[in-house]
Amino acid sequence: MPENAAELAHRLAREAEAVCRCYLSNGRRVGNYWLVGDVRNTSGRSMFVRLNRNGMGGRPAGKWTDAATGEHGDLLDVIRQSCGLVDFHDVANEARRFLSLPQSEPGSGSRSRLPPAPAGSPESARRLFRMSQPIAGTIAETYLRGRSITDLHGIDSLRFHPRCYYRPEADMPTETRPAMIAAVTDLHGHITGAHRTWLDPSGRDKAPVDTPRRAMGHLLGHAVRFGRADDVMAAGEGIETMLSLRCVMPTMVMAAALPAAHLGAILFPATLRRLYIVRDDDRAGDGAVAGLLNRARSAGIEAVVLSPRFGDFNEDLRNFDFNALRAALRVQLAPEDVARFLSTRVLTGMADVAPTPL
Repeated sequence: MPENAAELAHRLAREAEAVCRCYLSNGRRVGNYWLVGDVRNTSGRSMFVRLNRNGMGGRPAGKWTDAATGEHGDLLDVIRQSCGLVDFHDVANEARRFLSLPQSEPGSGSRSRLPPAPAGSPESARRLFRMSQPIAGTIAETYLRGRSITDLHGIDSLRFHPRCYYRPEADMPTETRPAMIAAVTDLHGHITGAHRTWLDPSGRDKAPVDTPRRAMGHLLGHAVRFGRADDVMAAGEGIETMLSLRCVMPTMVMAAALPAAHLGAILFPATLRRLYIVRDDDRAGDGAVAGLLNRARSAGIEAVVLSPRFGDFNEDLRNFDFNALRAALRVQLAPEDVARFLSTRVLTGMADVAPTPL
């Protein structure tokens, strides 16, 4: 079994095109090169990977260069960066998995490793988030834009992992699928958990699996947060619901509690004076809203329920004209918040667009 990086890189180079098709799937073959945006599998053409050695003494297959940044390396680097791996042991095992070679024994190899994190623990969630990449240029961005969520500025709590582990059932083999990763944090911004949304490789929809959404870590009381709360914030059940509202009110702090049953237990910042509770039009949503409404009022916090016209605010965003959705929200907000949050310039796609005054 190959134990060193050089031998693994040599074996991968013999399968260079297959490696590129697997780990740099956003690229394509042009002549003797695979072209892609960068080593993290971003779409584009600035990075090129040689697929075959070109004559005696030519540059070996599997070597790559990014013309935009000057970065270069071999196919082990491609696996490390595209999969978001940190330790060489994990990179080597992923390479062995691709090559159908036996896995190394725990603790083997020349580099020390962190002790394994318990499955589903906050530490496991933190490691997953650290190994993920920003969503810009990934299929996670494609997925969100396909759901009319176009304001993607300042959403550092969302990232993308191209090969996130997914196990259909406890006794079934583990698969790897692209996934949108969300950090679940406490009131101080510390990661306590993570939420995974596995995606179809096209980015057009969620992955065709039974449970495309799963959470891990400590979730109760915590949330996926967009902004740090001060005196006003909105809280609701789902990530896409809250991102949809954020497209219309980009300066209002949003918090997505996961799952619906946890909405009623979300923790309140000490500075909070008004809470907008975002309702989904279903029985489970109504129960969570009622519990949170009572808790907020008991804590002396003004609570206002925001209701969609369809099942949730993402459906509203996809079915209504942008200004019609703003008008529907306008009558539900406190008067002082209309001027504060709805008259703000809104980033739509790449253009800075000033909404029509209401």
